[in-house]
Formats: sequence, C-alpha cells, structure tokens
Amino acid sequence: MAKLEISVEYCASCNYLPRALWMAGEILTEIQFDVSRFDLVPGDMGVFEWSVGGEPVFSKSATGRFPDIEELKEAIYAKLE
Repeated sequence: MAKLEISVEYCASCNYLPRALWMAGEILTEIQFDVSRFDLVPGDMGVFEWSVGGEPVFSKSATGRFPDIEELKEAIYAKLE
C-alpha cells in the first residue's frame, strides 16, 4: 500500500493555523506510519483545503464551513483502502 501525501492549505491571516494543527494531530496520531508527507501551506482569503495525493478531500470554499474531525478522518482514511 502506498503511503499518503496530505496537504492542508489554511488561511494564515484568519488565524486558521491552530485549527489545522489540531486536526493534523488528531489524524497523524492514528495514521502517522501510513503518511509519507504532510504539508501545511499558509494561504489567505479564508482558505481551509485538505487534499490527499493532490486530490481534494475537503474544501471550506466549496462547503462554506469547516470540516467535522470525524468527517475529515473518514475522507482521508478512505484513501488508505
């Protein structure tokens, strides 16, 4: 099984970093050995986007909200199958 490459683009000026770090910690605690790369990318304009292998798994701009941690875990863990 290939290891996951996860990327989080968050709005730095909106102070979304703490939320991104908390969610990253929740996810990495459970699947850290299945991840080859984890990028935190500062952005702007209210962005909060998660992708796995370059494929979006959650977009705040598309949904108008932040992800629930369980919803985010489910979307990312599905990429392990």
